[in-house]
Amino acid sequence: MDAQPKEGDPKAGAQAATAKSLWRWLPLLVLAGLTAFVFAMGWHTYLSFKTIGVNYDLLKLFIAQNKVAALAIYSAVYIAVVALSLPGGLVMTLAGGLLFGWRLGALVTVIAATIGSTLVFLAARSSLGESLAAKAGPSLAALREGFNQNALSYLLFLRLVPAFPFFVVNLAPALLGVPLKTYVLGTFLGIIPGTIAFSVAGSGLGSVVEAQNASYQECLARHPGGGDEACPYTIDTGALVTNELLAALALLGVIALIPVALKRWKGRHAKN
Repeated sequence: MDAQPKEGDPKAGAQAATAKSLWRWLPLLVLAGLTAFVFAMGWHTYLSFKTIGVNYDLLKLFIAQNKVAALAIYSAVYIAVVALSLPGGLVMTLAGGLLFGWRLGALVTVIAATIGSTLVFLAARSSLGESLAAKAGPSLAALREGFNQNALSYLLFLRLVPAFPFFVVNLAPALLGVPLKTYVLGTFLGIIPGTIAFSVAGSGLGSVVEAQNASYQECLARHPGGGDEACPYTIDTGALVTNELLAALALLGVIALIPVALKRWKGRHAKN
């Protein structure tokens, strides 16, 4: 039988450190593996408004008969989309408003998006945050300290201003040492305005979807076997992201930074 490493043995310490490192990286590796699996299976291609549109009547019927189950499924899919950083967040938010009405759709979307974002945050903090903090130089340490002094305001700014990719905003606070409670609160509050705006937009797409479905079915009848090339299913959801909406969200982001500006202004005048 092999001799077991004794307590205080350098070999035992190295093995323990390796095991701890593997466990620390496990959450992020799981998320990355699931993301790769979803893309390999091609499941991400179903996150399109065509999928919602062509199944609109069936989905409405299912929701009417199984509302709680439908909300649970929608929430689970949305959590997965956010946690795995899949494309389709806008489509899902619009679909929530379309299928459940903007009030219920927005509420469930905000909760699901917050949960999905928190999973990414926890995985990144476990895998990257601790090691980065240990290796942080003076400049990074100063950045972490400055961010944490106004973490909620900065996080609200990042969530409100649509210039930053959602998955980046999920990761950055974990690397900058933001507390979990602050992250959850900032995420929940910061995504409310945009979620409500797109949920309201989605709730008004019912007649557009019905008209597109009728046109699509007529085209398929004229071109059997023609597929998407002969009969494209087109609902321009990108047109809903107007310059006015982006400007309004950016303005809210700037307002979120007012406490930071006031704090700095008071600090400078206190020194004079």
